[in-house]
Amino acid sequence: MKIGICGICGRMGVSVLEILLARGHSLGAAFDHDGAPSFGCDAGVLIHAESMHVPVAAINAGGIANTDGVIDFSTPAATARLIEIALVKKTPLVIGTTGFSEDGRREIERASKTIPVLFSPNMSFGVNLLFKLTEIASRVLTNEYDVEILEMHHRLKKDAPSGTANRLLEIVKSSMRDMKEAKEVSGREGIVGERTRNEIGVFAMRGGGVVGEHTVFFTAADERIELTHRALSRDVLAKGAVAAMEFLAGKPAGLYSMYDVLGL
Repeated sequence: MKIGICGICGRMGVSVLEILLARGHSLGAAFDHDGAPSFGCDAGVLIHAESMHVPVAAINAGGIANTDGVIDFSTPAATARLIEIALVKKTPLVIGTTGFSEDGRREIERASKTIPVLFSPNMSFGVNLLFKLTEIASRVLTNEYDVEILEMHHRLKKDAPSGTANRLLEIVKSSMRDMKEAKEVSGREGIVGERTRNEIGVFAMRGGGVVGEHTVFFTAADERIELTHRALSRDVLAKGAVAAMEFLAGKPAGLYSMYDVLGL
């Protein structure tokens, strides 16, 4: 496949580039903002390779038309621009960008009525198994088990909590009985009173070069269940993103997830 990458100068973009080439695909377009360090250069410089004859440029219709699909790890604003052109060109999208507002999510859903879109806050196979295990645990357990979600990422991550943590929160609220209206607590300080049955804690830690760690705690009076995933390399995310683009090949318009790729 000829695959475009939006946000190619970022660490995830570079990882996706390396993985798609290793899997026998080619780079069809390279997009980033004009302040990116390699903007205007050939994309080959990002992986210290020979010229790929694909310049790093702003999102544009000609570049998108030169691809079989685009993998997006950018910003919500850039994704909105990408969607606008992809709808015209009927180009499949794999969206791994996080930090969307409700309006941004609705735009992605609307786009999926016209083009195939795979949208996931985390492309890792392991994290998506964590999503499924959290769903199973939430359906089995009651709110006798207090639920807390902890995530940690590198110091440069801009949004908090992570998109993955927010997805875990959504899963618990939709799957656990009597928790649909649970209060979301992002911090506790001072005399806050006893923890109620109707709250879920979601806490973000930042430091160093941590790729991503997520734990869901189900804690009762006499036992605690912990579901944890630790990413040891960005390659797990990049491999999932490229597999997602391979999955979209030939698919009709629709909103897909990594569950579809994994057959869950």
